[in-house]
Amino acid sequence: MKTIIAALIVTASVPPLALRQTVDIQTRNQGVIRQNLERINSGDAKAAPAHFADDTKNFGRPVGREGIQRTLDDIFVTFPDWRMEILEMVAVGDVVVVRCKVSGTHRGIGRRPVNGGMLVGVQATGKRFEVSHIHWYTLRDGKIVEHYANRDDLGMMRQLGLVPPIAAVSAK
Repeated sequence: MKTIIAALIVTASVPPLALRQTVDIQTRNQGVIRQNLERINSGDAKAAPAHFADDTKNFGRPVGREGIQRTLDDIFVTFPDWRMEILEMVAVGDVVVVRCKVSGTHRGIGRRPVNGGMLVGVQATGKRFEVSHIHWYTLRDGKIVEHYANRDDLGMMRQLGLVPPIAAVSAK
């Protein structure tokens, strides 16, 4: 009888322990993303890639930490004041999703196909933009191993004056 009671106690205690471990991992992963964005927001393009794994994929393509470094370097040449303000963050298992407000001032010429590839070779406009992004990160052992994003590149291009604004629609 004691063996059955002990087995029931152990079995009953496993789900809360597993749940606590899952919550701990999710909290840790959110912290990694928060730290990464804080480094980006401080303009520290050299330290931000440290949160990425050596075998990181960006939009499903293997780029590694070096590819993330090159992308951030280009973003900061094009937009020296690039910022990503977290509006919402959700974590489930190894995944962290961030809805953020992204802003910057177009002060340099992009060399890499970043931000939809629409700014490669484009002269700086000196104009500021602010758009919404959603970033989807997958983490393993505290490192980002995969990243996807949904960005409002068209809205950014309109605000930079590189695409005509939406024509006013008259109500009839």
